Amino acid sequence: MLLWGIQQPTLSAPNSFVSQSSLQLRIDACGHSLSILQSPSSLGKPGVTGSVMWDSGVILGKFLEHAVDSKMLILQGKKIVELGAGCGLVGCIAAFLGAQVTLTDLPDRLRLLRKNIEANLTHGNVRGSAVVKELIWGDEPESDLIELLPDYILGSDIVYSEGAVVDLLDTLTQLSGTQTTIFLAGELRNDAILEYFLEAAMKDFVIGRVEQSQWHPDYSSHRVVLYVLVKKVK
Repeated sequence: MLLWGIQQPTLSAPNSFVSQSSLQLRIDACGHSLSILQSPSSLGKPGVTGSVMWDSGVILGKFLEHAVDSKMLILQGKKIVELGAGCGLVGCIAAFLGAQVTLTDLPDRLRLLRKNIEANLTHGNVRGSAVVKELIWGDEPESDLIELLPDYILGSDIVYSEGAVVDLLDTLTQLSGTQTTIFLAGELRNDAILEYFLEAAMKDFVIGRVEQSQWHPDYSSHRVVLYVLVKKVK
């Protein structure tokens, strides 16, 4: 499943699986038609990326669905924390796959996130559960997030500035144990920031990437990379 190494960035291009100008997206996953609200007007604000969907989020969510369907992963009953959950698609899919999901983001991003969780997970056959919590990277996480460390940590398009890398890695270190698997999907748009993150992360984590042959066959892109991180045993 995994090829250990670092993939080089490629040139950016428009999103293939989402329309960031739409107020609402429909995405089929786990036998459900998910309705994802977006806030395109917020996208231009400095540091705001979670108000709309990105290809990396769709690809990560569909990877989880495909991995469970093909028996590569078992998420039933697993504890998952999503960082920078944004519009909430990835966490919704994980909950449909049976995981106990905590979706986290900054305080001013939680309203849209909660709307999407309530719209998609309140009704229907949800095998797992989902809760929304505030989490500022670099701050100490709430006790319920670290008393029992998660089995998985998920993030899509959360490596977006050098300034956020130190706090992101601090949070990843606090939330993870040696039995925690971290999946990070990202769009390859800035070589320097990606390389800065990977170099810093290698101090505490073993890093690999999931080959596209293991992704959902209908959801792949050469602009997106899916990394897997596991904490080093010290």
